[in-house]
Amino acid sequence: MYRGFNIKCKDYEVDYKYYKLGSEVQNAKKEQIKNKFKHYLIDNETLSGNEIMDQWFPKNEYHIFLSHSHNDLDLALNLAGILKQEHNLNVFVDSNVWLNCKDLLKLIDDHYCKNINDSNYNYQARNYSTSHVHMMLMNSLNSTINSSEALFFLNTPNSISAKEVIKQETFSPWIFAEIETSKIINKVTPKRLFEKTKMFSKSHKEYVALNESDKRLQISYELELGHLTDLSSDEFEEWINNYYSSPENALDSLYNYKRLRNILIK
Repeated sequence: MYRGFNIKCKDYEVDYKYYKLGSEVQNAKKEQIKNKFKHYLIDNETLSGNEIMDQWFPKNEYHIFLSHSHNDLDLALNLAGILKQEHNLNVFVDSNVWLNCKDLLKLIDDHYCKNINDSNYNYQARNYSTSHVHMMLMNSLNSTINSSEALFFLNTPNSISAKEVIKQETFSPWIFAEIETSKIINKVTPKRLFEKTKMFSKSHKEYVALNESDKRLQISYELELGHLTDLSSDEFEEWINNYYSSPENALDSLYNYKRLRNILIK
């Protein structure tokens, strides 16, 4: 990962043409992976965690990792479609992985976690399967963040709690983990950029309902966003609407626009 951006979105309209393209790019991969795994799961009593991650959360190359609230999925897919259509940028939309995670848990729990004498799930077995799947997911998300050139965080009222004015907090453990990973992960300058870049500076939310009961568990995490470069809606739209000769040229132009390239190495 090279750079991260805190994109402050407001009043952004979803264009169906781009949303459809973003959905097609993501869902085609999702169905491919699910079909492979169903066959693998049925034929094995002992599951290989590495093989599940390789098939269910495969490592692919992306230009951008898009961190967002599940409630902003339409906006995320819309932006993924725009960036793919206009600049051929490959965007990873993590909410689609989240949906895969729930599908994966259902498959494992139906096969391994039901009580022998009834159709109910065993509480301890469910805790065990959930911990494994969530660790697989987090490891895969970390790997994808690491291999992506840039991280875009969609900063909307859905992702940041409105309870705090000064502190920025989120109810999403996944957004919290992704932003923390982007803060501590090694920063790698792309080979095409012949300039030395400083590490992210030390610094400065998504609401996901964790259950469907009347009493909802909410755990708040303070987000430190100072290592991300602020990008307003107007700046983001201006960048998207320009012409670029390649995906790399589009990203280079964004870095230059925000003055993120500086000292010449040689």
